[in-house]
Amino acid sequence: MASRLSHKEDESPLQVDQVDEGYWSAILSEGEYAKTAYEAPPHLDNQEPSGHQEITAHSENLDFDGESIESDWDDIHRIQEQDEVLHLTVVGYNRGGLLVEWQSIRGFVPASQLVHFPANGSPYTRQNALLERVGDELDLRVIELNPEKRRLILSERAAQVEQGKREAILHELQPGDTTTGFITNLCDFGAFVDLGGVEGLIHISELSWGRVGHPADMLTRGEKVKVHVLDVSFEEARIALSLKRLHPDPWETVATRFTINDVVEGRITNVVDFGAFAKIEDGLEGLIHFSELAEGHFLHPRNVVAEGDIVRARVLSIDAKSRRLGLSLRLV
Repeated sequence: MASRLSHKEDESPLQVDQVDEGYWSAILSEGEYAKTAYEAPPHLDNQEPSGHQEITAHSENLDFDGESIESDWDDIHRIQEQDEVLHLTVVGYNRGGLLVEWQSIRGFVPASQLVHFPANGSPYTRQNALLERVGDELDLRVIELNPEKRRLILSERAAQVEQGKREAILHELQPGDTTTGFITNLCDFGAFVDLGGVEGLIHISELSWGRVGHPADMLTRGEKVKVHVLDVSFEEARIALSLKRLHPDPWETVATRFTINDVVEGRITNVVDFGAFAKIEDGLEGLIHFSELAEGHFLHPRNVVAEGDIVRARVLSIDAKSRRLGLSLRLV
């Protein structure tokens, strides 16, 4: 099911296919989601602290036959439309979250959707926290329903807001709006933001005008952030957000603020085989090619500079359209 994000290609590099499966593969597992949310929990890896027993759920609680009644999917769809809260018992867990059962349907509650769950800590701590929830009764709301894929995803956090509030948020927010929320999850391709019961996604390309290695380099869980609304898909309850669009794009004015032969100050952000990148200002990085690092012979750029170094460099070239800035240390 395509959302209106596909009409925003000229405004943002965020693509609808990135949002669909990428969105849920991250929210389901926080980087640990296996092929199915319903398989028996795998063994913990060998990096666990010594002296701890391996944590597993009771196998009888996970012995599902995989069958579900079609009418049950119709019923849970009506529950989702009416924004009702379900009271379900936790019957198991895996690395990504908790397993519940509603009638003949198996459901999954991602760890990131639990109200009281250690956001940080060792894998052992997180797995132990999940194990301790087996047998608990949770108040849950449906946040994703896909009968074709036999996918039922629920959220304890979404159940904390009053009935109808999530729908109201989706109706009220419009592309171009500015709103605030709290970071709930960080994954390789972006950050999730709780906007009051509805989760929005900041794709990694929308975090900064500059290069971002990982969202965790910029944000932390629980942090309050102001965000720009890129797009709202009411049908899928998904909201595309941006941090960088709260600020002007520095590349649009780079040619008027810098000229060839200017000497600028920057911080080395990344060292690679062919050179080093230096951050001149927020969102603006330049490349110091291997040949422009220093006179003489050296084996690797790391023999000349390291991440974090403050350097003075001469501007060699400016290509705003391609977002490229050539720098030299050798010519300073």
